[in-house]
Amino acid sequence: MSKDNFLKGAAILSIAGGIVKILGAFYRIPLNNILGSEGIGYYQTAYPLYVLLLTISTAGFPVAIAKLVSEKRALGDHRGAHKVFRVAFLGMLIAGLLTSLFIFTNARTIVGKWGNEDAYYALIALVPALFFVPIMSAFRGYFQGRQTMTPTALSQIVEQLFRVAAGLLLTYYLLDMGLPIAAGGASFGGSIGAVAGAITMTIIYFSKRGEIGEELKNSPDSEEKVNTIVKDLLIIAIPITIGAAIVPIMNSIDTLLVFKRLERVGFSKEEANVLYGQLTGHAQTLINLPLIFSTALSISLVPAISMANTRKDYRDIRNITSSGMRITLLIGLPAAFGLFVLAEPIIGLLYFKLSPEEIISTGRILSILSFGVIFLTLVQSLTAILQGLGKPIVPVANLAIGAAFKVFLTYTLTGIRTVNVKGAAISTVTAYFIASLLDLIAVRKYTRLKLDIVDIFVKPFFASAIMALVAKLIHVGFINVIGSRLATIVAIVIAAIIYFILLVAIGSLTYEDFKLLPNGDKIASRLVRLKLLKK
Repeated sequence: MSKDNFLKGAAILSIAGGIVKILGAFYRIPLNNILGSEGIGYYQTAYPLYVLLLTISTAGFPVAIAKLVSEKRALGDHRGAHKVFRVAFLGMLIAGLLTSLFIFTNARTIVGKWGNEDAYYALIALVPALFFVPIMSAFRGYFQGRQTMTPTALSQIVEQLFRVAAGLLLTYYLLDMGLPIAAGGASFGGSIGAVAGAITMTIIYFSKRGEIGEELKNSPDSEEKVNTIVKDLLIIAIPITIGAAIVPIMNSIDTLLVFKRLERVGFSKEEANVLYGQLTGHAQTLINLPLIFSTALSISLVPAISMANTRKDYRDIRNITSSGMRITLLIGLPAAFGLFVLAEPIIGLLYFKLSPEEIISTGRILSILSFGVIFLTLVQSLTAILQGLGKPIVPVANLAIGAAFKVFLTYTLTGIRTVNVKGAAISTVTAYFIASLLDLIAVRKYTRLKLDIVDIFVKPFFASAIMALVAKLIHVGFINVIGSRLATIVAIVIAAIIYFILLVAIGSLTYEDFKLLPNGDKIASRLVRLKLLKK
């Protein structure tokens, strides 16, 4: 897979991810305003365990499928590639059945041990999603291995559309029955979305049966045994799953630690639930928005690096690695700086039903978490690079080290009443900083990459810092004229334009980057004529 194809694949997923996140914002923001900090606390209590179980049943296998399929196709073994998919699909089906049955039979016991019994409805409503998401993930892994990102993109959009529509309608309809049941309605929207996404992937797969059949017809029979395929899948999937499960495990530990520690220093259950809702429901939601780009890059990076590694094309590996890191920071740095300088105004703009005290409290949490965007996006991209190089254990170990620091800091800092949930935010940033630093050291070791410090780090940092300063000055200058909310919007728009101009002026955006945009060739050619861009 060439660098251009890798970037185009990432661009397709980024566009889809952008649509998904926009839809998600239309979901989470009104959802937060409907449920408030208390109701969103019930929703977020159930969510970490759901993500953990979903990660165990899906995280490693789509990557393993994509890696094995891409490698076999690179060698012309199309029958072997399709056999990998069929074996993995059955495994994912079984995993989905087991995890959904586990939650169905143990939901009330689980929320009881967490000390938040009212989260029961939010957890039980996610049972169907635990069954259907693995099925959808198997199809996605297969098409990603074929270097076809459009099916994944379409299924993501369909899944989110149904999730948003159903979730908001159910939450609003069930609100009169109490916040716990309304939170359950919000969760069930995720299950409806999963069913819709799985159906979409199934339709796409059968629509491609003719094309796939032609490939199989012209490919020799695969003599590889099922046991061998299962072994190969597990060798790749298990360490990736362990690595991917560390974050949900950390979040689940957070859920337990935060509630217990807050109650220990004098907060009531209701107060603890409100603070937890501010941390995970309001602030964390905004931190996740920039991750659409790093997630898209990581999905596209694994097969790209894997294929280059199979061909022993070390130059291509270094090019893709360097490009992936640069683009990650071009997104992560401005997002982090922007969220930091406008934390409180952004919270007030989006979550307008919060009280002034809650806006201030949530803004402080967001300002801390904002720095985590830089390190979290880097962790995702660097982890994908190491997975593609056949070193999946390395990022797992690095993230585990970061997780150990997070648990210690969460326990210590959250137990200080004046710090409370901000301690969990500080521990999150610390964990990802440690993991990203260790991952970067490992990537340099295995790729022998000589980092271009100026292009990859200095230029994006400079442009992001100027952008953030402009955003702050505009907001302060206009707040008394047009009000905080409108001033926030104006500041964000102008700052984004300034950032784009700065990137072009200092040469951080390349001709190849513009080719990823609609009519990007025309824009790039015009900038070249104006001597603002080099071809």
